[in-house]
Amino acid sequence: MATTPVSIGAARCGRGQPLLFIAGPCVIESEALVLETAKTLADLAAAHGYQLVFKSSFDKANRTSLSSFRGPGLEAGLEILAKVSDVTGLPVTTDIHTPEQAEPAAQVCSILQIPAFLARQTDLLIAAAEAAVRHGRIVNVKKPQFVAPEDVIHAVRKCEGAGLNDILLTERGTTFGYGRLVNDMQCIPIMQAMGCPVIFDATHSVQRPGGATTGGAREMVPALACAAVGCGCDGVFLETHPNPDAALSDGPNQLRLADVPKLFAHLTRLREVNLAFTGL
Repeated sequence: MATTPVSIGAARCGRGQPLLFIAGPCVIESEALVLETAKTLADLAAAHGYQLVFKSSFDKANRTSLSSFRGPGLEAGLEILAKVSDVTGLPVTTDIHTPEQAEPAAQVCSILQIPAFLARQTDLLIAAAEAAVRHGRIVNVKKPQFVAPEDVIHAVRKCEGAGLNDILLTERGTTFGYGRLVNDMQCIPIMQAMGCPVIFDATHSVQRPGGATTGGAREMVPALACAAVGCGCDGVFLETHPNPDAALSDGPNQLRLADVPKLFAHLTRLREVNLAFTGL
């Protein structure tokens, strides 16, 4: 059976626990940028006692254009993430796209992330879950944009069948017509009822799919994040960049790194109110 709370190093995510923040640039653009961002986030977490996992992708395998920047690849990307963890002390996470990536990623990352488009791929889920069991890791399954929250139980059962009980689920919006995602906040308690902590992905939720490149509305990130925390989510995922307008992937929906401290403080206070008055 899936368990809650889930432990990620010293952090605990789930009912009755402080928020877990998962944050970092969409893709590993360079070692220097990733380390700069990670150090800023680590200093923020240390100063305020935030629970934080650093996230960045070694490969963006679902880019709209064939010519779009994808990242440094598995080997180089994991080396950079390992350095981030060594330098900052933060746990790290990244997304994997094929079953053979699960084992090397689990050697470095505390959380293996299953992208929303791939969350129905049985071989990938099983490989991730088995690698997570071997290395004492966690799998974070992002709810597909085209799947009802009730149906995410099948991904949970696949992970459980491979022996893994430490599972996170992430809400990241649902496709509504063309070029728009909407968030049904009912997804949060529905997926929590499966026994898993639920993370809210505040930046992918404001994507505007379609066209030559994916657009976004980063100005909507705080509103959606606050709504999700008010509805009891256990953590918030957001991608952040020192200069999102110059980012090589998902710039329009990434939050400016300078804006993160204010949002983290506000979301933390909302969580404290929930814990005090509702026990969420």
